Amino acid sequence: MEFQAVVMAAGGGSRMTDLTSSIPKPLLPVGNRPLLWYPLNLLERAGFEEVIVITRKEIQKVLNLDTKMKLDFVFISDNMDMGTADSLRHIHQKIKTDVLVLSCDLITDVDLYKVVDLFRTHDATLSMLMKKTHEPTEAVPGQKGKKKPVEQRDFIGVDDTGKRLLFMANEADLDEELVIKRSILQKHPRMHIRTGLMDAHLYCLKKYVVDFLVENRTITSLRSELIPHLVRRQFSSPMSLQQGLDNKEMDQKKKEQTSLDIYSFIKEDNSLLKPAPDNSCWNDHRGDMNETLHEGKVRCYVHIMKEGLCYRVNTLGLYIEANRQVPKLLLNLGLEEPLVHGSAQITDRGMVGSDSIIGSCTQVGEKTSIKHSIIGSMCTIKDKVKITNCIIMNSVTIEEGCCLQGSVICHNAVIEKGADIKDCLIGSDQRLETKGK
Repeated sequence: MEFQAVVMAAGGGSRMTDLTSSIPKPLLPVGNRPLLWYPLNLLERAGFEEVIVITRKEIQKVLNLDTKMKLDFVFISDNMDMGTADSLRHIHQKIKTDVLVLSCDLITDVDLYKVVDLFRTHDATLSMLMKKTHEPTEAVPGQKGKKKPVEQRDFIGVDDTGKRLLFMANEADLDEELVIKRSILQKHPRMHIRTGLMDAHLYCLKKYVVDFLVENRTITSLRSELIPHLVRRQFSSPMSLQQGLDNKEMDQKKKEQTSLDIYSFIKEDNSLLKPAPDNSCWNDHRGDMNETLHEGKVRCYVHIMKEGLCYRVNTLGLYIEANRQVPKLLLNLGLEEPLVHGSAQITDRGMVGSDSIIGSCTQVGEKTSIKHSIIGSMCTIKDKVKITNCIIMNSVTIEEGCCLQGSVICHNAVIEKGADIKDCLIGSDQRLETKGK
């Protein structure tokens, strides 16, 4: 087994509490499938047979996934506040090989091999996935009057190929200027600094990185701490060399520092016979292969998607946008299931848009129009209802004559007769009274 796959599904969804206060983030319905289904499906399409899923116990109890893969659930206690690095450290005894780590909120049609092959070809410490940031253009329900949080930009430095990851810094961690270390520019005098890229939270990591995490417990987050650390260490000497070759007089503190150096966890590969780089059949990156064979043992790479779908569903706006894109995604994935479930009872099918999804056992009354919307399972939608650009979760009742536009209606909600709502978020088990607006 070349890789073990790990899906992180224990987070609480702190940036979308309007939804996750009543529905655990991995179970949020996207296109009538739980959010967790999408990264698992990505792994299954890539040929994985087993996946470690780090989650909360109550999620596994209600999770109903159609997958042939063996799912090894590892539970995080509800009273434990763990970052992603903490979670990976928590399962380190299960990790026997290099590891592919994904977040449960990733929805993408990326060719996973493009990330994995970067890792293989360059014997990388890290390879990761990025894509241009997508900002929702339409109004977000329930956000009227709320101040939009300011997002801190990431500054990403890559070489001429756009694949070697040379620099990474967040705007919050910088002073007034961007400082590039001389050691980077000596080896890569041409660097392209990019902003507006989204980290997809998909990482290929060497096994020794997990070993490093086990010892270095100060790192709690993969995204904000471990990944920038690995990128920085590419162009630094091992601490043992910085301290001189004579280690006999090194005090205990310096020994501890060396033990926490990523270089001290890298095992020498004596099977590598150092082939001539110019003649290597893997040499698609001539300037870098010499470094691969002779120096620079920490190497980081990035695959930046130029086309295709890639969303991190970590805000309400992106949750809505992902649902709107799901019909296209399912088509791209070759899933030929009908968008309208066979058990749904619809009186006037001609009034249901071709890009809408309707779940099992849902009943739709006469003269009811559904456009650009996702309707869950076991819903009752009565006569003369108009639904446009909405997400309706499971077991929702919408009574006669209602008009819903640009809204999210959560599980078991009831919208009473004649209600007219626009850009609203209705929570689980809520009732909107007659003629509500």
